[in-house]
Amino acid sequence: MRYENISIERLSHASFKITGTKIVYVDPYKLFGDFEKADLVIITHNHFDHCSVSDVKKISGDKTIIVTVPDCQSKLSGVEARSVTLVRPGDIVELFGLRIEAVPAYNLNKSFHPKENEWIGVVLTIDGVRIYHAGDTDLIPEMSSLKNIDVALLPVSGTYVMTAEEAVQAVKLINPKLAIPMHYGSVVGTKSDAEKFKEQADCRVELI
Repeated sequence: MRYENISIERLSHASFKITGTKIVYVDPYKLFGDFEKADLVIITHNHFDHCSVSDVKKISGDKTIIVTVPDCQSKLSGVEARSVTLVRPGDIVELFGLRIEAVPAYNLNKSFHPKENEWIGVVLTIDGVRIYHAGDTDLIPEMSSLKNIDVALLPVSGTYVMTAEEAVQAVKLINPKLAIPMHYGSVVGTKSDAEKFKEQADCRVELI
């Protein structure tokens, strides 16, 4: 789908390709066929469905910069890339004219994504559009600090992340112009979770 001058494609699960003046992939996973090489790859944490080395290799090349958390570094050591930039929550980096803000992503009432691991969601600013990819997270208080979000990519499956109902509450904190549900249809969650979110959210929602 398109949002203003940006193309946003959900590839699978929590994996997205975002195309503007640069090509950005977030958490590439289960990529089939031929894909354009990335300018930037963002990986939110080291679980197999987010830091998939075989998929990163398909889109990474000698001009690609990877932005990720420290505990993904060793997994990615065999990937061809121009460089790897390590971030923690609160860090901001600017690459290729894009702004990447690392924000917290963690569980409150389960142990799959501990806060102390310092895994991340990201706010990517590309061609003037601010896109929030929440990573694997629950409904956390830090979401209320996110400002001027154009597009929010939010998990809805429950089990490891927010439920659809909790994602509805996240929308109220974030107030995006558009929300796109994710983290369903592959490892856990179904399209019905996404549809439930769309029915209840107080903003425009697109299923892609």
